[in-house]
Amino acid sequence: MATVKLLTDEEARQSPEAWEVFEDIRATRKSDFVNNFWRALANDPPQLRRVWGQLKQVMAAEGELPPLVREMIYVAVSTANGCSYCVHSHTAAARAKGMTPGQHAELLAVIGLASQTNALATAMQVPVDAAFLAE
Repeated sequence: MATVKLLTDEEARQSPEAWEVFEDIRATRKSDFVNNFWRALANDPPQLRRVWGQLKQVMAAEGELPPLVREMIYVAVSTANGCSYCVHSHTAAARAKGMTPGQHAELLAVIGLASQTNALATAMQVPVDAAFLAE
């Protein structure tokens, strides 16, 4: 259960700033759907605007990484951070961008392996090889 109210469209319309972001979400995504994450953030319109702007800049702008790869990275980081909402929403976004069942299976295998080897390396406090140090 949410710890803040999920604003309806009618409630969001009461804040011109929140409503403007909702309309931009709809236009950017070419959909009438505004998900619960944005509805929760709409309780704080300046934060809603800031986070939406960051998301558009990172996830929707042209760049070196294809949109599907970005979504898959988001799934991996969300898994590591334990964010069920983000795992679900970005898995759906990755599927919408063409992620196949096979790609999803490989993604889960990489996430599982990285989680295991990260935990082992941390538990053993293995020193980083000099060859791996970024300069």
